[in-house]
Amino acid sequence: MSDPRAARIPFAGSKAAHLARAALAGLPVLPGFVVPHSEHGEHLKEPPYSDWSGDRAGDGDLEGLRRAWQELSADGTRPLVVRSSSRQEDTQESSLAGQFASVLDVQGWHEFRAAVRTVLDSAHRPDGTLAPMAVLVQPMLAARVGGVMFGADPVEGRTDRMLVSAVRGGPDSLVSGEQPGTNYWLSRWGRLLRTEPDDTEGLLGADGLRRLARLARQARGVFGGPQDIEFGFDASGRLWLFQSRPITAMAARPARGARLLGPGPVAETLPDQLEPLEEDLWVAPMARGLAAALDIGGTAPRRQLRSLPVVTAVGGRAAADLRLLGAVPPRNRWLALLNPAPGARRLAAAWRVGRLTAALPGLAVDLVADVDRRLAETPSADRLTRPDLVSTLRWTRTVLVSLHAQEALAGALLPEPRATAAGTALAALAESRALGVPDDRMVAAQPVVLALVAPGLGRELRFPADPGHPEGAPTAREGAAPSTALTDTLGALDTLPPPLPSLPPREALRLRIRWVQELQVRLVREAARRLVVRGGLGEASKVGLLRWREFVEALEHGRLPGDFKERLPRAVSAPLPDTFRLAEGGTVVAERPTGKGKGGSEGAGQGVSGGRAAGTAWDGTETRPADPVLVVRTLDPALAPLLPGLAGLVAQTGSPLSHLAVLAREFGLPTVVGATDAVRRFPPGSRLTVDGATGDVHLREQEQREAQEQREVQEQQSLGQEPQGDPR
Repeated sequence: MSDPRAARIPFAGSKAAHLARAALAGLPVLPGFVVPHSEHGEHLKEPPYSDWSGDRAGDGDLEGLRRAWQELSADGTRPLVVRSSSRQEDTQESSLAGQFASVLDVQGWHEFRAAVRTVLDSAHRPDGTLAPMAVLVQPMLAARVGGVMFGADPVEGRTDRMLVSAVRGGPDSLVSGEQPGTNYWLSRWGRLLRTEPDDTEGLLGADGLRRLARLARQARGVFGGPQDIEFGFDASGRLWLFQSRPITAMAARPARGARLLGPGPVAETLPDQLEPLEEDLWVAPMARGLAAALDIGGTAPRRQLRSLPVVTAVGGRAAADLRLLGAVPPRNRWLALLNPAPGARRLAAAWRVGRLTAALPGLAVDLVADVDRRLAETPSADRLTRPDLVSTLRWTRTVLVSLHAQEALAGALLPEPRATAAGTALAALAESRALGVPDDRMVAAQPVVLALVAPGLGRELRFPADPGHPEGAPTAREGAAPSTALTDTLGALDTLPPPLPSLPPREALRLRIRWVQELQVRLVREAARRLVVRGGLGEASKVGLLRWREFVEALEHGRLPGDFKERLPRAVSAPLPDTFRLAEGGTVVAERPTGKGKGGSEGAGQGVSGGRAAGTAWDGTETRPADPVLVVRTLDPALAPLLPGLAGLVAQTGSPLSHLAVLAREFGLPTVVGATDAVRRFPPGSRLTVDGATGDVHLREQEQREAQEQREVQEQQSLGQEPQGDPR
């Protein structure tokens, strides 16, 4: 190992070369020698390897090997470990951990030769290839404590932390999965941060952890990056380095100060995965409108509002900046109290907000009237000229900014509405279905029902099913294509029915947002039809792959992007975490819970509708229990028909001002939002208690204990044993 050639990976393989470099740098490495990889053709078929299993071999090579074995093993009295050392393992790209053989506690010359043969044979890969293989031989150390140390935390992607896992004895039982080990999280200088599980055996004390941290720093300096290290402490307490290789898989970690994002505030409006054109039609105007509202209210610095979008799309799913929206507390409450800037902003905005509060209802009425008039004056999409089609689409994007801004201000400044668009839509839907109106004519009869469904360029309108008729509502005729019926109902936005109930300003604005979005859908579908006829688009469904500027360019000049034919629809992405940050490359990194909820228990969230209830967790799809507590990811308006008869409602995300939260208050339904990881923690069938005032949600532990005790009694009885303890 002291030979300079041992530090060359092509000669000695990665494992041996790394240890040789570490030894030359003064790190505590056991002595040993390397049987190098043969550079001659198929090395397993050439001396000195070919005849090791028999009696004949190349005399010179075998004699040299025997002398090295005798010296290291003290003429066979000291056991050895024979390990693989391929240039393909322990690299920056791949560790190939556990893919090649190592043989422990090798004693005697014949056993040693067999062990070398075993290691060389492991070079045959499952895919039929042959890995270049050298063999590393070292003394077998009877470690008191051994384990694995990562010079960075690969789970959380933190390079300022170290992770140590230790077991009694050598590290082999740990790396093989036989023992789980005790885990220690350390600072860069060896300070213990936490231990899981508790170190009841006292495997590693403070001194041992500091020495391990020093070894990790030294290895990092030698190899230029954090290392995956196997180590052991011998009986005298001396620390040895058994292996050092690069960490090949580090979890993505957001940059310091990365924005805290979450779907909660916008998921009820845009709950589905969006295509690029949908992002530009709906997310961009929402972001601009909310930024304007925050600027008027003085709740966020104007510089941030101009440089950072309040709402963005991540993998096609809408997410909001939670700090800009005030949905999470500041990072440091005391510094926030001492910071004069927020107060100055609010003082400067106070006169605007004061006057705006009085003027806002009138402004909302004017905007709603303008939108209604423009909708009524807009002919059906197929009768619009190309310039008019583009002009109308531009107007929709502009007016959405104003609608979103006023809707946000109304929610913040005006009293909570008693009537909601969603509640009105539910009543209209039930009334129309009772009269036999099919769903594909529902918008023409009652445009307000659009408040119950999210927009989508490629999705047909599907209204919530009647709880009494889960199979769905009737359609006009069995063979009718929904898309044709949908096009026919474009006139629904031309003549708004006089019986439409008067809604509070915020709810009226919300409804117009949805109507404008629906007009956009129909205009884009007509434009896509024309582009298909003109040629180039191929299929109308591919229009969503365009960006807004590309779409206008194609419509006005017939030019599609050069790479359009290669574009594919987005793969379906998982729903976004409740709170997350973005790492390099747009990787979503979920925010880890740091403590208990507001109500003092793990399941606590924010109570948004008072009252307390107990019931059975239900996900809304399986058989409805007698006392259902609906547990969902977010407050989707499509869940509104399920509210009657619920015992409670729990959502992982959502706003107390959302449609469903307001409806829950109308129904007097105990409701909690912001219950972290509720869908996983409260699976269907769980017995829950929900407090809509404190935000507390917890499993009914007493009933769980009784059920568990009853099961134990039944198991004991089935085994013919007497029950132990009180079966109650």
